Amino acid sequence: MREYLLTLCVAAAVTYLLTGPVRKFAIAAGAMPEIRDRDVHREPTPRLGGIALFAGLCAGLLVAAHLENLRSVFELSNEPRALLSGAGLIWLLGVLDDKWGVDALIKLGAQMVAAGVMVLQGLTILWLPVPGIGTVSLTQMQGTLLTVALVVITINAVNFVDGLDGLAAGMVCIASIAFFMYAYRLWYGYGVDAASPATLFSAILIGMCLGFLPHNSHPARIFMGDSGSMLIGLMLASAAISITGQVDPDSITDMTGSARATTHFMVPVYMPLLLPLSIIAIPAADLVLAIVRRTWNGQSPFAADRGHLHHRLLDIGHSHSRAVLIMYFWSALIAFGAVAFSVNSSSLWIVLAIIALSAIGLVALLFPRFRPRAPRWAESFVPPRYRRSRREAQAAAAALVASGQAPGVNGATAVGDRALLPGRTERQPAESRR
Repeated sequence: MREYLLTLCVAAAVTYLLTGPVRKFAIAAGAMPEIRDRDVHREPTPRLGGIALFAGLCAGLLVAAHLENLRSVFELSNEPRALLSGAGLIWLLGVLDDKWGVDALIKLGAQMVAAGVMVLQGLTILWLPVPGIGTVSLTQMQGTLLTVALVVITINAVNFVDGLDGLAAGMVCIASIAFFMYAYRLWYGYGVDAASPATLFSAILIGMCLGFLPHNSHPARIFMGDSGSMLIGLMLASAAISITGQVDPDSITDMTGSARATTHFMVPVYMPLLLPLSIIAIPAADLVLAIVRRTWNGQSPFAADRGHLHHRLLDIGHSHSRAVLIMYFWSALIAFGAVAFSVNSSSLWIVLAIIALSAIGLVALLFPRFRPRAPRWAESFVPPRYRRSRREAQAAAAALVASGQAPGVNGATAVGDRALLPGRTERQPAESRR
């Protein structure tokens, strides 16, 4: 665990420290496109944040290659090299798109090429556990097509959801934490060495997202752009492919005692391939809805619009930060629900907890304009939007004075945060003077 945490911290530190210089480079290079009608931000913001993310990936892999307990991942498997090759291609494509723009069909073709490069180097799906049947081996052609489809779908799902400050990085970070927990349990708890590459990929991806989020949180100082969103989408798909297609179910059967138990144990792993990714079900659903909506309206499936889920949250009255937190909540509920189901699929408490949390999420969706207020003693520790406004403070103070609970001192009347001496009047707000 210490080696994974060290790799995570290195990736986070490199990403965080390089994002500032990358922002200056993006401004100097003119990678600040004009604001479009579908954009949420109102000021031109530099892109190319994917450069810092790619540097974090390279630093994480470099450090892991020199750690004793992780060196075997590079010696016994070609998956890290396959990941780096595919990531390099997709990152270069994203940089060109962030600066000059690339046609949607060209991007789709390049995504397939990047996925094909990883398949040629061994990062592919070999088999799938199917309930009631057992393990189903895939032919080379079937494994290649399924791998390419999963990579392309995941890349575009993450790219589509990258519409609010910190949204894509946070949701992928949540998904990566869930993947790390499951992969580490396979590797450490069941002794499945084939799960170590997926564990490493997830740890590095967590570090990359955590290092980038401080610069990308609302209000964002830099966007990751397509160079970043496609990169982290490819890494997330690579972790899913590695842990699903490379882990031999027979090695788990020795621990669980039966092939049926193994198949049910692997459910949270192969479901991401079929749904396609349950842990990023929100971006995947947004992708499907966007394609259906644009096709129904006679537009290209790749045409940009303002109908994504995060846009709808803003339209019904949620603030920018609250919309992001709601998306975080649902992503975490699905991701960690799948992990909890893999630990104990027969527990009634897990089902009840998921139902209760889902109800909480629905309540948050139905009350977009509800804004909780922090108590006065905690106002200095919370963001300004959760503090009482001046008018609310004056009304509360006036109510206390009227009830006799907070009398003024020497004839002074408590209004807001200060007392008014006799003979002095509070300056009226601008709207009451008009």
